[in-house]
Amino acid sequence: MSERIRLTTSQALVRYLIAQRTEIEGQEVPLCAGVFAIFGHGNVAGLGEALTASRDALPTYRAHNEQGMAHAAIAFAKTLRRRRFMACTTSIGPGATNMVTAAALAHVNRLPVLLLPGDVFASRRPDPVLQQVEDFGDPTVTANDCFRPVSRYWDRISRPEQLLRSLPRALNVLTDPAECGPVTLALPQDVQAEAWDYPISFFEPRVHRPVQLGADRHQLTAAVEAIKRAKQPLIIAGGGVHYARACEALAGFASRLGVPVAETQAGKGALRWDHPWNVGSIGVTGSSAANELARDADVIVAIGTRLQDFTTASASLFRNPERTLIGINVCRFDAEKFGALQVQGDALRTLNELNAALEPSTTRDGYAARVRQLVQAWRSSVDVAVAASDTTLPSDAQVLGAVNRAIGANGTVVCAAGGLPGELHKLWRAQDSDAYHLEYGYSCMGYEIAGGLGVKLARPDRNVVVMVGDGSYLMMNSEIATAIALNLKLSIVLLDNRGFGCINRLQKSCGGQAFNNLLDEAVPAIDFVAHARSLGADSFRVSNVGELERALSETRVKTRTVVIVIDTDPHHSTAAGGAWWDVAVPAVSSSGDVTAAHERYRKTLRDVSELE
Repeated sequence: MSERIRLTTSQALVRYLIAQRTEIEGQEVPLCAGVFAIFGHGNVAGLGEALTASRDALPTYRAHNEQGMAHAAIAFAKTLRRRRFMACTTSIGPGATNMVTAAALAHVNRLPVLLLPGDVFASRRPDPVLQQVEDFGDPTVTANDCFRPVSRYWDRISRPEQLLRSLPRALNVLTDPAECGPVTLALPQDVQAEAWDYPISFFEPRVHRPVQLGADRHQLTAAVEAIKRAKQPLIIAGGGVHYARACEALAGFASRLGVPVAETQAGKGALRWDHPWNVGSIGVTGSSAANELARDADVIVAIGTRLQDFTTASASLFRNPERTLIGINVCRFDAEKFGALQVQGDALRTLNELNAALEPSTTRDGYAARVRQLVQAWRSSVDVAVAASDTTLPSDAQVLGAVNRAIGANGTVVCAAGGLPGELHKLWRAQDSDAYHLEYGYSCMGYEIAGGLGVKLARPDRNVVVMVGDGSYLMMNSEIATAIALNLKLSIVLLDNRGFGCINRLQKSCGGQAFNNLLDEAVPAIDFVAHARSLGADSFRVSNVGELERALSETRVKTRTVVIVIDTDPHHSTAAGGAWWDVAVPAVSSSGDVTAAHERYRKTLRDVSELE
């Protein structure tokens, strides 16, 4: 009989996590880097005791908002290319459901995070316990069932020995390149504290090394033949290029074969901004160069992207009737989208195999010249959009231009929802593969500051600059206090346009009146400087982009988080580049502007349907 040790469920879970290892750059490190915890009655006695006893081996971080701490954990994993993850624990009830939004964000973006919400008593002895959600017809339903549709793996641990089966499965999901996403293990309050005799072998250290899935040879052959025939090929680089650490291989592939590369939000930075074959962002927030090439491309090689509507301009971007779409992805679900020729495999391994099978084309010199011309024209447009100005209400583009110039060679910009991501996707000049961290799969307001904290935890050597609008800042800013407590310096640029400027612009473009998005002049201005100072940050307001650029340079040497506030124009966005986005306009309205907008929408739909 195997040797056993008596542990509580919580102690066994923590001990198992500590035993999981990974290898990064030849160095073995813990796979789970730590636990964000906000304790309550549903987890403080059980899991809290286990974390306290193991805090030297598995660090615990106190956060201020459950959604925020999960965002930070997700950003940590994304920054480290899914090679490590963090766990998050909450009490039952609101603490748990606060994390559901973050779980959805991780699910959409294929990012690993381990969620450990407390749950009601498995014994049902004190039902209904404080914060319990009662289902009149099913006593097994709890608030944690909300996590089911937004988890890659979900389980409720109702007996201590269930960990023997559930934990290995959870780790497989967290480390699998295709299945990767959030794992939720709901932990009933009483089960956390129950003991069982676990086999000691269950806690033996295990090293999880990234798996490089190889594509089927028939799929590879078909892709090679399609690329050989291409006269106007285009590569779309998605987040999978980063996760496979294939950026260098992609740069070499594009240069050797003369294929332009467009980047999604998650793929931006796969090539340096000034790489000769980088044609910029693609889609709704794309460059004029990338979108024109995409429109005419006869072969589109989509690498590590899930081809969401912003990338494909709501399925209207690729207009060559003879086009072939090749989907290279570890996940078959993504590889087969839009009827693509599937190549299911790791981006790095597949690129190397394609590179070995292909010879540079000698018949595309005219195409190369066209690519150079389009890229030069686009870069000139960027220069104009981001040029410094002394106006007191600069555009978002002018602000990000100042940040881009001041951030330095070791800088990382962090952002999420609103108008800023579109401007950043178009205009930000990424100097390396770590320079750009955007959450635009779920487009979640409030991710920005918490995400910046996660980036800084993962890469303390980087100069992390968070760009956030006043709307997102008001939704979630509490992790400024966490950054102060952990002595992790963030530079936060807060763009105050007094409301939701992006959606206000969309509202008007659909024929609507400006309504419920921008704050009325009668509403007093919010003192963001005083607020940030109250959380422990250094903070001040600047009057224009010149002052902002100087302030960013001067505060780079500071060790305390700084919040710099600047007023911006809510009405202006960069006109250059871009593509159509399908936003339905009401078919019936008393407004003439809405009726006219609907007619324009119907015409575009007819044009798009002809492409199908």
